[in-house]
Amino acid sequence: MRDYTADARELHTEITELRHRLHSHPETGNDVPWTQSVVLDALAGLDLEVTKGTGSTSVTAVLRGGAAPDGERPIVLLRADMDGLPVQEETGWEHASQRAGFMHGCGHDVHTSSLVGAARLLHARRDELPGDVVFMFQPGEELLTGAPIMIAEGVLDAAGRRADRAFGMHVFSSIFPAGTWSTRPGPIMAASDSLTVDLVGKGGHGSAPHLANDPVPVMAEVISAIQTVIAKKFAATDPVIINVGVASAGEARNVIPERCHLDMSIRTFSDGARDRIEQVLPALVEGIASAHGVRAEMVYARGVGPTVCDPEQAAFAERVIRGVVGDRYFELESPLGGSEDFSEVLNLVPGAFIAYSGVPAGTDLADTTYNHSATAFFDDAVLPEAMAVYATLAHEALDELAAS
Repeated sequence: MRDYTADARELHTEITELRHRLHSHPETGNDVPWTQSVVLDALAGLDLEVTKGTGSTSVTAVLRGGAAPDGERPIVLLRADMDGLPVQEETGWEHASQRAGFMHGCGHDVHTSSLVGAARLLHARRDELPGDVVFMFQPGEELLTGAPIMIAEGVLDAAGRRADRAFGMHVFSSIFPAGTWSTRPGPIMAASDSLTVDLVGKGGHGSAPHLANDPVPVMAEVISAIQTVIAKKFAATDPVIINVGVASAGEARNVIPERCHLDMSIRTFSDGARDRIEQVLPALVEGIASAHGVRAEMVYARGVGPTVCDPEQAAFAERVIRGVVGDRYFELESPLGGSEDFSEVLNLVPGAFIAYSGVPAGTDLADTTYNHSATAFFDDAVLPEAMAVYATLAHEALDELAAS
């Protein structure tokens, strides 16, 4: 197996400095111009075909290998997301965000800097590469819209035709012990959809509810019934997770409000469960509202589908990662409840999504906080292995594709 570990360690200081720059200046959404400029500067001087996005501030870079076979050239895509979060950082870290109200609380600065490092590692051995590598630097992951925009602009075909394989990785500030790596065949992260509901009754005075039609008890019944229908209508082996994150009604205790508002996220792990809950949930709300003579105004919005690893590529990723980190790899037993728009890439290209720990060595997991927390912390020490895994995945995949 190709070995990039020693070379990655030599880049550690330089890539760590890049990570610190990115961490101190987080940008959000699909418009991350400062981050884009830093990535472009970091890639400058490498023999890459670089294009900038038009629908977002993405960066796509293609590295042409010098040892490709005659005929169709193998192509592997590596992806890193670049956007931060609208969170006030409270880590106390010396390299903490300098932008009030913004934070790299999901480790995308780690992803971006390590993919830059991987680009440098692979560029140094470009004469050995039996194919091409596409580096996908993507904004807008937290909105779950960045990948679809880049796909529409042709990132999957950036090397001249559709990529043969695609790999993405994500660092975690908690749940995984320090130094560990993981993936799994099949679903690894959930689909993300939403339902907003306005329950419209008849307002009135709090002392005379019989002269009104109060939507508040209806809202309470809907919230309770949602959890019941999940438990009774869906198998525990193919779960549905619904979180009612917004539940709002009136503004005065002696006023029966005219309407109530609900906004909920819906997570599923299979197309079957996703399709079914889209039918069951609005019917449930409509039934309860109708029974109380309340009108239900609903908008059901599909986001991204579940992130599903191709079984063969998950097994390939396991072999590669074990070659880099040894027995610190383990197979994830069940999917994670979060969502990823890398799912849209894996819908079109066979590949895998990989999770790894950013927890500092010797840290008790009970003392860590999860991604998106204001105190989420990701250790610089993970950068060399992240670079090496990215690079090895690409090189080994190209070798395998060229041989076949």
